[in-house]
Amino acid sequence: MREILPQLLWIGNARAARDVTGVLDRGITAVVDPALEEPPISYPRDIVYCRLPILDGEDNQPAVLQTALLTVARFIQGDIPTLVACSGGMSRSPAVVAGALSLVKACPFAEALRQVAATGPCDVAPGLWNEIQHLLEQGGAESYSG
Repeated sequence: MREILPQLLWIGNARAARDVTGVLDRGITAVVDPALEEPPISYPRDIVYCRLPILDGEDNQPAVLQTALLTVARFIQGDIPTLVACSGGMSRSPAVVAGALSLVKACPFAEALRQVAATGPCDVAPGLWNEIQHLLEQGGAESYSG
């Protein structure tokens, strides 16, 4: 698990997300799970768990992708310590986090993704990159008002 924003935002993989004690020890109170192929995780009742299955490529449902970006952005704005964890923690998680940061910081998606990539390895699938970029450019996340 790697910290993107101090004490506020982490990216992880399925293994890290399943380490409930490790998640709780970091003070994380919300988990966003975009891993389509992983089974849901059981957390204690006081943990917010958002399962928003996203494909690691093209053909994502725009509403689901938009919801993932907006949810993480709202958690950041609300100072809710959040983990975003997909299967490998290399594509969907960094892409969703970068999309959310793009909304919160009002910066280009590519710039936000560079900031995320500076914290560790990233390998965002081109189709997913394009879908998020298109969604942000077309105002598909327009209901966000940070």
